[in-house]
Amino acid sequence: MTARVEFFFDLSSPWTCLAFHNLPGLLERTGATAVFRPILVGGVFNAVNPAVYAAREQADNRRMQHSWKVLKDWARLAGVPMNFPSQWHPAKSIQAMRFCCAIEDDQAALVRFAGAAFASYFDRQENLDDPAVLEAVAATVGLDGAAIRAAAGSDAVKARLRTNTDEVVARGGYGSPTIFVDGTDMYFGNDQLPLVEAALNGK
Repeated sequence: MTARVEFFFDLSSPWTCLAFHNLPGLLERTGATAVFRPILVGGVFNAVNPAVYAAREQADNRRMQHSWKVLKDWARLAGVPMNFPSQWHPAKSIQAMRFCCAIEDDQAALVRFAGAAFASYFDRQENLDDPAVLEAVAATVGLDGAAIRAAAGSDAVKARLRTNTDEVVARGGYGSPTIFVDGTDMYFGNDQLPLVEAALNGK
């Protein structure tokens, strides 16, 4: 059976971290299945949403300042540690997302790694762009971190990450997480998960 939900994600996004943790309950309630698709959100921003960079540079941006408060509120509601931002923010995530692409075909492994990587960055404040950190993260969930690290440096995996990123842009995405229901019904961000659930329930 084809998965009804596609979850395009980058590990550097705190809102994606929240959505990743909230999605399993939604899937359980609706009986839907999901496929997880790693992307490079910086590539998406460069292609279609460069305003993100300008907003980050505005120290007095009220919307940005308030978003940190709302982020912590959502994290508390979800029971997700959110020790953020850290010295690594904004994170370079290309190494992490290549790790994800290296195991994308094994969705169970990808989900385990992503969950551990989110905890590494958003709880323990570790460097998401350090291959040694990522290798250790993989080992904590029973994966062969050294093998994943080697695969992540291959041309095939690099191409896969570019292809995934290009695909989400072509389908209308502009950030992470971008969520599709039944192929064409697009949603964005943790706060739109109730709309995803409604769509899955036919409302």
